[in-house]
Amino acid sequence: MPSIIQILYMPFLACALISSILGYLGIHVLKREVIFIDIALAQIAAVGSIIAHLAFNVHSDSLISYACSFGLVLIASAFYALVRNTVLKISLEAIIGISYAIAAAAALFLVGIAPGGHIHVQQILSGSLLWTSWRDIVRGLLVFITAGFCFYLFRKPMITISNSYGQHSTDNLKIVLWDFVFYVILGIVITLAVQIAGVVVVFAYLIIPATISACFSNRLGVQLVIIWVTSVTASIAGLIFAYYLDFSIGPAISMFLGCELVIVGLINKLQQTRGVNE
Repeated sequence: MPSIIQILYMPFLACALISSILGYLGIHVLKREVIFIDIALAQIAAVGSIIAHLAFNVHSDSLISYACSFGLVLIASAFYALVRNTVLKISLEAIIGISYAIAAAAALFLVGIAPGGHIHVQQILSGSLLWTSWRDIVRGLLVFITAGFCFYLFRKPMITISNSYGQHSTDNLKIVLWDFVFYVILGIVITLAVQIAGVVVVFAYLIIPATISACFSNRLGVQLVIIWVTSVTASIAGLIFAYYLDFSIGPAISMFLGCELVIVGLINKLQQTRGVNE
């Protein structure tokens, strides 16, 4: 047991840290119906990281790599905020999917010409949770606390827009600006989270716990508690499963999050059936 704790306590801290901020962001993402925004921004950030590797021969965790990734995320955030104001015949979710496909194609092209490109692809997908260091924890804590403070500071316009996202006029410049702020903060969080945990885990933490919480309550406080319990339970189960079966940590955690969602779905279905019968 001590050996398990010694090996897994750092990955668990990373999981708890990442899931805490992503769970809250997931509530906004679901209400805004931009489910695949994290994958798109993560892929765009990955392109920036690969460009930095090609142009400056730096590693993915270097300052230059983060700067290139953030630069592309900033451009993408402005694009997503503006496109809802100008393109009316295509849904924002479809545009996000198209931008993801373009970014994925660009990433595949770049890794094909970059030395050690396959390593970048593997890290983007699965992350490096097992090798989490105190540097990653401290850096993540500072970034996520700052992001959380920004959301607390701007909570009124953020919550108002998310709660009635499709009802606001797309000609309102304030809505466009607040959308931009939301996507920038989300992009910063995702850029760092993907470096640690990978795209698969980040997507699972962002969407699944928030979806489960929405099945039980509409109150923000209750939703946050459900998200925290769901995330921590799946993280512990996934880490133990990966340890004993020599399995990848990221996919294991995602699998248990998916199992929790299936169980909740079945429970809701049984309750609906029982209510109809009564």
